[in-house]
Formats: sequence, structure tokens, C-alpha cells
Amino acid sequence: MSKKQFAVIGLGHFGGNICKELYNAGFEVLAIDREEALVSDYIKFSTHAVQADTTDEMVLRKLGLRNFDYVVVAIGEDLQASILTTLLLKEIGVEKVWVKTKNEYHQKVLEKIGADRIIYPERDMAKRIAQYMISEKIVDFIELSDKYSIVELIASDKVNQKTLLELNIRAKYGCTIVAIKNEGDILVSPPADRFINKGDILVVAGHNNDIERFQREGI
Repeated sequence: MSKKQFAVIGLGHFGGNICKELYNAGFEVLAIDREEALVSDYIKFSTHAVQADTTDEMVLRKLGLRNFDYVVVAIGEDLQASILTTLLLKEIGVEKVWVKTKNEYHQKVLEKIGADRIIYPERDMAKRIAQYMISEKIVDFIELSDKYSIVELIASDKVNQKTLLELNIRAKYGCTIVAIKNEGDILVSPPADRFINKGDILVVAGHNNDIERFQREGI
């Protein structure tokens, strides 16, 4: 199987870090920005780095972006450039275009023009930090949508040495234990007779209201 190819447009803080992470993970990464200085900075963190105006359709075609598995549009302040770049990428046939959004208006426009995934770093990080602050039980938090999430919760005395069958979490709270982590090991789709020990990390998926109730009452 051939290795995935990525292109990152916009080498500010967010795009630059995406570029570094992908490159350090061993993937081919094309780094693109209008600013020559930023392009120079990321030559060592990419397979190839180019200075280009991605609001020009011919430029996108010459760069061969249609052939990349993912194109990340991480243009920061220039919303018009972000929107036009996204639109052109979809028009030339890029399969997966992931876009950083600045605000809700930007997000709505990106949804209309067909962005495959919209990333809201500041909002997502704020939600994550807020979740950690609200409860000491939360180890990690992943928002799947406005209503559904996956949360890692620390098991307390309340569930110690009880099986999943005894706890009957799905029936009582409407959420599902999809995995149990303990001392570096992970058990995916744990059986009903699996005992939970205090300190286990329960990976819980479900509606936010159900997870919150389970967190408050069940664990």
C-alpha cells in the first residue's frame, strides 16, 4: 500500500504544527504558504515547501493537489482566501479537504462549499480544557458532534470489583463502555463479565447528556 500524501496550506501556528507532526510521522508532506519566510522555515519539516497563491486555480492544478490524499487548509486571518482555496480544491477534485475555521460564519460558508471536515482549534481546545476542569474523573474528551462524544473516565470505588453486567450502564444511562484501559493495556469491546477495578480508565461513548449523568451518578 502506498503511503498517504498530505498538503498543508498556511504555515502559521496551527498549519505549521500539523505539517511537523505529519512529516515526523514519516509521511510525504507538501508545505504551502504565500509568505516566503514561512516557506523557508518549513523546508526541513516537509518533503517539499513552496511559496504559492492558492486562490489561483491554475496554481493548484500545477501543484498536483488533486493527487493528494488530504489537503489541510490552515489559512489564518484571511477568510476570503481560506474560502476560495477550499472551493477551488473541491472543484479540481481533491477528495478530502480539511479546513481550519475562524468563527461560526466561516464554518457555515465552509459547510456550504463542501469542506470535508471543519476544524475549530480554539473552540475544541476550550471545550476540552473545560471538561478537565469540571471533573477530576475525566482523562480525555473527544467531541464527535454537537451532541455525541467519547470520554475517558477514571473508575472510582463506586464501581470497583463490579462487572459490566452488574452495572448495566447502557440500560441505566444510555451510554456504552467501548474499551477499558489499565496500566498501558486496552481491552476493546469488553465482555459483560469483565470486572472493573478502581483506577481503570473507561472509554465511554454516547450522547453528552447520558455521559454527563453517568459521570455524575454512576462512576
